[in-house]
This record gives sequence, C-alpha cells and structure tokens, in this order.
Amino acid sequence: MSMSDRFLSLFSKDLAMDLGTANTLIYVKKEGVVLDEPSVVAIDRRTEKPIAVGKEAKRMYGRTPENIIAVRPMKDGVIADFDIAKKMITYFLSKVYRRKRLIHPRIIVCIPSGITSVEKRAVIDSARQSGARKVLLMEEPMAAAVGAGLPVEKPTASMVVDIGGGTTEAAVISLSATAYQESLRIAGDEMDEAIMDFIRREHKLLIGTYEAENIKIRIGSAAPLQEKMTFTARGKDLVTGVPKAIVVRDDEIRDALKEPVNAIVDVVRRALERTSPELAADIYETGVMITGGGSLLRGLDRRIAEEMDLKVERAEDPLRSVVMGSGKVLDQFKLLKKVCVT
Repeated sequence: MSMSDRFLSLFSKDLAMDLGTANTLIYVKKEGVVLDEPSVVAIDRRTEKPIAVGKEAKRMYGRTPENIIAVRPMKDGVIADFDIAKKMITYFLSKVYRRKRLIHPRIIVCIPSGITSVEKRAVIDSARQSGARKVLLMEEPMAAAVGAGLPVEKPTASMVVDIGGGTTEAAVISLSATAYQESLRIAGDEMDEAIMDFIRREHKLLIGTYEAENIKIRIGSAAPLQEKMTFTARGKDLVTGVPKAIVVRDDEIRDALKEPVNAIVDVVRRALERTSPELAADIYETGVMITGGGSLLRGLDRRIAEEMDLKVERAEDPLRSVVMGSGKVLDQFKLLKKVCVT
C-alpha cells in the first residue's frame, strides 16, 4: 500500500460489494454487512432519474404506471444497463456513507468467474464513477469459499458451488488459487422463468417474476419431499384475461425445475471430471460446499450428494457468503493480494 493510500485509508472506510443479479450487499471494514437490498431501480421515463432503489423499487416491479419503469440493471451476474447500474451503485454508496467519511473508499467488487474483459471494465468504470478511489475485483467462487469458511490457503483442495440469481459458479480451490472453475449462466432467475413457463403451459395462467420466486421459496424442491406441499398461485388467466388463482403441488414445481437443476448438477459433475486425480481425491474426502440463494432450494444438497456420491454441505449463511468472504479479504491485506484478480 502506498503512502497516499495509507493516508486516505485513515479518513475513509474501505468496503466490499457483492453486486448480484438479485441483491446487492455491502460490507464495511470493521463494521460488517451494512446493506442488503434488491438490485432494482425505478426510473422516471420523463426525467430519467431514479425515484426508488432497492426494496422500495422491488415492490414497484411489474406494478408501475407508464411514466415509471422498474429495472434490474444486472443480468447473469454482470451489468446489463451501465447507466442505471451506476445510479444504483451511487445510491447504495451514498446510503452507506451518509454522515460518515468524506474521502472516497477503496472497493472490492465480486464478479462471476466467466465474465469478459469488457464486462469487467463496465464494473470497474461503474464503481469508479460512483465515487470509489480504487476498485479491486474478486471472483465470486473464491469469495464464497472464504465466506463459507473453507481452508482456501491450504494445499488441500476445496470445492465450492455458488448458486446466485444470475450465475452458478463452481470452483476447485487450493493454495489461494483456483485450480478449476466454471461459470454457468443458469441459476435462480432461470428457476423462476421455468416455473413461469410451466404454469403458463400447464395451467394457462400468467404469473409475475416475484410470484414465481415466491412459489420456488415456498414449495420448490430438487428431490422428493417427505410431506406433500401446495401453494396458491395468483395471476392472470391466459384465455379470459381476468385475475385467477390456482393450487400448484410440489411435485409439479419439482418437474418444472428439472432442467435448471440438472444443469447445476452437471456443473458439479464436470468440475469433478476435469480436476486432477489428486484434487479429486481431496474433494472426495472434504466434500462440496454449496452456497448462494439457489442453494436454499429444498433437497438440492441431497440431490447433488446422491448423484455424485459425495458429502455435500450448505454454507451456514448462504445468502451472505460472497460478501462476507470479500469482507474477510478486505480485513486481511496479505490474503487480499493473492485472491483479487485486479
């Protein structure tokens, strides 16, 4: 760290940001997680200015009048709308730093492992234009592994599968480096879309994104459940166009989720097939850690364990593993230099 960087650090608090497709979380050094909000912005079409960000904007999603549009600027873990993403990041940073330090912070931003150099540049530029003095990037699977408490610095291999909103990240990590990684743009959002498609096709009912997410949370599963579950889904009748409610069963939703779940299982299979025999032997002993919001799908850990004949464990706090991992790295500068990609 340079003398100027040390001086600036005295007057600012560095932070880590999990800029996720579904949610944005911010960790402030020595304070912990201070922000956890949906990655949604409501924009006034006439002025092109945000009128709501985060939780308030999410409540508007799909319910706005013509002059307002609710937008998710992140897609598949990367910035899809640069201008709106910048406004969202600026809003979140100002919310975190309100009445605190005046000097701009250094920020670690977590990114999917498979993003392009153009997408990396969009993340860096967006954070810098939002007020960061320095931007470092950290790949999500490494951050998730650190946050889940895996021994990433040891020579023994650890495997983590981070299932977020836009991407599923599988990685085999040893000696603070990634020995194998794959980023699949199939995750929680695709599960929601699969539920929407199924209900439209089988029940002739149009439902919104958040109703589909609610169904997934309430009765979604990747393996048969001990107790049968049902949920009353509400939407618009495809034929008559009037509001309608139907009852859906857990086995129906499990069938609807078959494709995205199979894709996630296949990511784990490929990782095991493509690692060295020594690393594979380590993983057989240590097992697989799954994290991210998608890991909360009922029976997903059991499904992967049965398919791979491995021990599979869910992280203690799967929704915050990535931001907590990047926060730990922020607090440990020696580790930071090893695991940040830029």
